[in-house]
Formats: sequence, structure tokens, C-alpha cells
Amino acid sequence: MTIMSPEELALYPFLTQASEYVSELDFSLDTLMTSHGFIKARKRGIERVLEAFPEEVAEPTTGNIKEPEPSNGEETITEEIEETTEKEAIDPTSELLSYPFARILVSCLNEPAFTRRYAFAEAKAAYSRLKKTIDKDMDFVLDFGGDFDIDAFEYNKRIKIYFSDYIRYSLSMKDISWKLINRHMEKGYVIIRREEFVRLLQEAVRKRIESSLPVLDIPNEIRVACEPQVVELKTRYEEQRQNLGDADLGEVDFTMFPPCIHKALSNVREGVNLAHSMRFAMVSFLLNIGMSADDVVNVFNVSPDFSEEKTRYQVEHIAGNQYKTPSCATMQTYGNCTGRNNMCSKIRHPLSYYSALKFIAAEKKKEEEKFGKDEVKTEPETGP
Repeated sequence: MTIMSPEELALYPFLTQASEYVSELDFSLDTLMTSHGFIKARKRGIERVLEAFPEEVAEPTTGNIKEPEPSNGEETITEEIEETTEKEAIDPTSELLSYPFARILVSCLNEPAFTRRYAFAEAKAAYSRLKKTIDKDMDFVLDFGGDFDIDAFEYNKRIKIYFSDYIRYSLSMKDISWKLINRHMEKGYVIIRREEFVRLLQEAVRKRIESSLPVLDIPNEIRVACEPQVVELKTRYEEQRQNLGDADLGEVDFTMFPPCIHKALSNVREGVNLAHSMRFAMVSFLLNIGMSADDVVNVFNVSPDFSEEKTRYQVEHIAGNQYKTPSCATMQTYGNCTGRNNMCSKIRHPLSYYSALKFIAAEKKKEEEKFGKDEVKTEPETGP
């Protein structure tokens, strides 16, 4: 791989060269965590983590950090992050060191769902930058792929990628266009567009970061030093889990859908066209509870204006960006909150409704297994 400058490495701190560059810097973890000289790096590290929260994700930032004031080392996120109206020049060292600090915070938070979200946010930022580089320096993009042992080269403004590398990073793509059978292959190489190659690189970055977390060998004194930030991150995450229904929901159970989603499904089955906002809410809900993109597309195949190509594109777009279902407040704003029941008054998100009923059902099953079905009190009806 071509030797990259510190400024280039700062944009892609998860690359092997970046790791080697950082290892040659004269600093220790304790210095990174406590020194006033590294406050800028810690602030940027916190920004990296905050970008993984759905409401925080935007265009990737680089170096947009105000020079810190002296503090007693007990900064919280609110105290560490300060908004600036003008971007500063990128400080490569601070940017590079912000990445290990962010990894420490994510590891101490130790929430698998958030770890996946963080890896996705970093990968999406890399994708945004690489996509802008295609026309300027495709050789750089190909070298980037080399860091992931991807065998690829440019041919007639297309990319030829070895089939095993293509499969390795396209397996998670749900759109049928990514299936190998739908691709042209020559002598073991799959021919794809340059933009598609960058999308595969995004997946490579996501997998690398996700598989490397959490960092297990963090010294206890380091955990103590970053405890204020981790506590605040955990508080934000728990609030978001309540508001966005972020949970492992297991197998799909249609009987536990909230009334608004039941109504939307009923309308679709009856051939009623949904408003765009309700269609988005229903699709994102079905994807978030674990339905595949193919199954969600099939839900719409009874609509009067059904177009598989158009529907699949919309579903894959929502799935690929990992959009969350709108909250109950947003559903009410758009007139999509229908058939409210007693359970609705206790939750703030459609996914929370579903996860709550799943939890109740799981607890009831445990009691039935322990005491027998006849001894278990039946929960009041909450569905529509």
C-alpha cells in the first residue's frame, strides 16, 4: 500500500498504517486519558461516539473542536464538547488519537447493539469520504482495499474484484442485485461499478471495527479515568433504548404488533395506498424487529401500484441506512397513531410496545414451565 501522509491517516484511523503510526508516537494510555495536551483528542473521540447515536449522525466531522480550557480531569460529555461556528484545520495527531479513545469509550459502555451502531457510523463516514475520492484518485481507493486484502483492479472505468473477496463483503447486502448469480464474472473476477466497490469497502471497514470491539484488556485505572463520560453515554443510550425501542426482539410475532402497525398492514392487505410517512414507519418497524428485506417487499405485493423494483429499492435504502422507526410522538404528528390502547399509554415508541409484549410473553412462558399453565395468571388483553 502507498505510504499515506498523517493527514490522510487521520481520515482513516482504522487502517493498518494508521495503527502503526500511532504506535510510534511517544504517549501512553494514561497520558491520553489525563493529560491536558490531549483534551482535543478526547473531545474528538467523544464526537466520534456521539455520531453513532441516530439523532447525532450527520456528515462526518474532522477536527471541528474548540481549543479546550483547563479542567480538573472530570469532564462530562457536555463539558467536553463545545460547538464552533468555523471549522479548524485538521490536527492529524488529535484526530488519530481520538479513535483509540472512542474505542475505549465504546468498550467500557459494552452494549453490543451500540457497538454495531458505532462500527456502522465509522464505516459510513469512510464511505462518504472514499466516494468523493473516486474521480480524484482511484488508485488510492484501490490501495485502501488492499489494506483489507482485497484483490481488485480498475478496468475500463470498472472494477474487477476477485470473487471470494466480493462474496466476503457482499453477503450482508440484502438487495438481490448483489447476489453473485446476478453479476458478470471473468476468470474469477466480478465486474462492478466503482461506487459499488466503495460500498464493499464500507462493509469491510464495518466488519473490521465491529470484530475488534470491545477491547478486553483495558486497565482498571483507564476505566476509572473515563467513567464520567461512560456514565453519561450509558444514560443517553438507555434513554434512547426507551425512545427508539432498541432491543433484541427475537422471532417475529405479528400478534404483538402495536395498533398503528396492525392498521397499516391491514390497509396494505386491502389494497389501500399508505401515506409516505406511514409506509416508512411500517417498513422501518418490520426491518427493526428482524424481518428480511425480501419478506418486507412481499408485504406490499398486494398493493394496487406495486412495483417490485421500486419497492425493493425503498426497502433496501431503509435497511442499508439502519433507519429507526419514528417515535409515537412523531407518529401522532403525522396522523399515523391509530387505535391507541392501554399499553400505548405506557410506552413512547412502537418498538417499545412490541418488545414489552415479547418480554411479558417470555416471562409468562417461564412461569408456565415452572408452575404449570393452569397456575399462571393471564395478562390482560392489550392488542387492537
